[in-house]
Amino acid sequence: MDKLPVETPVTKETDVPSRRRASRRRFLASTLTTTAALAAGSVTSAATPQTPSRKPRTSQKPAGTTFPAGFQWGAATAAYQIEGAMDADGKGQSIWDMFVRKPNAIWRGHTGDVACDHYRRYKEDVSLMKKLGLRAYRFSLAWARILPEGTGTVNVRGLDFYDRLVDELLAAGITPFCTLYHWDLPLALHQRGGWTNRDSANWFAEYTTVAARRLGDRITYWMTLNEPQVFITLGYQVGRHAPGLVLPLKDVLQAGHHALLAHGKGVQALRAHVKQARIGFAPATPIAYPATEQPEDIAAARAFNFGIQGYGFLFNASVGLPLKNPFNNAWWMDPVFLGEYPAEGLALYKADAPQVADGDMAIISTPVDFCGVNIYFGFKIQSDGRGGPRVVIPTPATPLTAFDWPVTPEALRWGPKFFHERYKRPIYITENGLALRDWVALDGKVHDPQRIDFTTRYLRELRRAVGEGVPVQGYFHWSILDNFEWAEGYKQRFGLVYVDYDTQVRTPKDSFAWYAQVIATNGAALG
Repeated sequence: MDKLPVETPVTKETDVPSRRRASRRRFLASTLTTTAALAAGSVTSAATPQTPSRKPRTSQKPAGTTFPAGFQWGAATAAYQIEGAMDADGKGQSIWDMFVRKPNAIWRGHTGDVACDHYRRYKEDVSLMKKLGLRAYRFSLAWARILPEGTGTVNVRGLDFYDRLVDELLAAGITPFCTLYHWDLPLALHQRGGWTNRDSANWFAEYTTVAARRLGDRITYWMTLNEPQVFITLGYQVGRHAPGLVLPLKDVLQAGHHALLAHGKGVQALRAHVKQARIGFAPATPIAYPATEQPEDIAAARAFNFGIQGYGFLFNASVGLPLKNPFNNAWWMDPVFLGEYPAEGLALYKADAPQVADGDMAIISTPVDFCGVNIYFGFKIQSDGRGGPRVVIPTPATPLTAFDWPVTPEALRWGPKFFHERYKRPIYITENGLALRDWVALDGKVHDPQRIDFTTRYLRELRRAVGEGVPVQGYFHWSILDNFEWAEGYKQRFGLVYVDYDTQVRTPKDSFAWYAQVIATNGAALG
C-alpha cells in the first residue's frame, strides 16, 4: 500500500470541547461503506474520512421561511435505473446490461431489464409528478437507446421515446432537466476501450449533437456527466460497477481525463445546437463541514473539502479502495471551473497523472452556467490548532441511512457555500435523498416518517445557505420512484413513490404528500 502523504488528526465527538459541541451539525454507492469502517474505529488518519455523531434534533431555523421566487423544486431519476425495456425498439446494449449478468456482481442477481418499466409507463409517472406539483424533473438519456453502437446509425425509435417524454413533461407544466450520461456507456464503445480511449470524447460529442438537435428546441437545462468520479473509480479502478475493470492508477486517471474532455466537448456541442442552453454537470460531492462557526473551523473544513487531506485521497484497502484514487472534489471540479488540475493532486499522483494534450484544458473548461452537486452526507471537521483540519470521529449514536451513510444535514448548508465561493456559479442540488427499506403497510399505505424528517432537516439547512446569500436555484430529490440501485439491486428504496417490482403498481408514500406541501408553499411547510 502507498504511504500517506499527510496525516490528519482525529478526535472523538465526545472529546470536542463544549464550545465545539454546541454547534449542530451514491461514496455514493459502495464506497460509502467507509462509514461502517469508521464507526468500528478501523481508520485514524487523513486517508480515511470520519463522520460525526449527531443527536436527532431539529435543525436551526433560518431567518427566512420560504425559498426564492422561481425556485426549481424537482425530483431526479436515471435511465438504466427506471426505464427497463432493455432491448425494446432497437435499443443497443450498455455496460450495465453486461455487468448485471456477471456472477455475484449485483445483490441477489437483480438486473435493470424491467426496473420500473418507465419506458412503457412514462405517462403514468409524469401524471404522478404533476400530482406532486414538481416544477422540474431531472432524467437521463440512455446513450445506447439513441445510438445502439454508440456512434453512427441513429435509432429513431429510441429518440422518439424521449421526444414523447419531453412533450408529456411540458404538457404537465414540468421543466425537463436532461442528463446526457448517467453511467450507461454503450457496450460497443466499451469494446473499443470505453473511457480509456481518447476517442471517447468525440463519441460523446457526436451523441450529444444527436440529442441536442432532436430535443434542444424544448430542453433548456442540460447536464453532461453524472458523478464522473464514481463511474471512473468504481468502474475502472475497483471493479464494483460496470464495466467491472481493475486498472492501474495511471490508466484510471487517464480515463477520468477523457471523461472530462468529453464533458467539455459536450458543452461545446450543446452551445452549437441549443439556443439559450443552460449547462452544468453533476459530480458527487460529500462535504466537509465545520464543527463550529469559529473562523478556524470553517477554514479547516474548506481546506478538507478541496485539499489533499480531503475526500479525494481518503480511502484505503480496508474499505475497498486503494489509497491513491481520484475521488476528490477539486480533482473533478477545478478543471471544469478553473481550467486546471489541483497542484496537490498532481504532486500526489506524480508519474500517474494523466497525459494532457495541448488545448485539452481549454476544452474541459468551456464555460458552464451552473454548478450541480449531488450531496447526501458530510464529515465534521475542526481545526487542529495548527492550521490544519481535525476529523471528528462519530460515536455509536450517529444516525445512519439504510446505505449506512451518516445523516448530516449541515452538508446541505456548507456544501453550496463552499462550492459557490470557489467556483462562482449558481448552485443546483442535483441529488439528495434517503435510502430506506420501505414496504406497504397493512392499511395499504407506505409510511416513511424518517424520510420526511431527514429531508426536512436537510432542506432547512439548504434554506440557511440561501439566507446567507448562496444562489441556490433548485433542489432535486432522489428519487421520484424507487428504482434499481446499481450493485445493490432493489435492496434500497429512495423513492417518494413505492414501486412493487412484481406488479409495477405505484403507491405514493407519506413523503410524497409531505413534499407536495413543501413545493406548494415554496418551503414554508418546513417550519
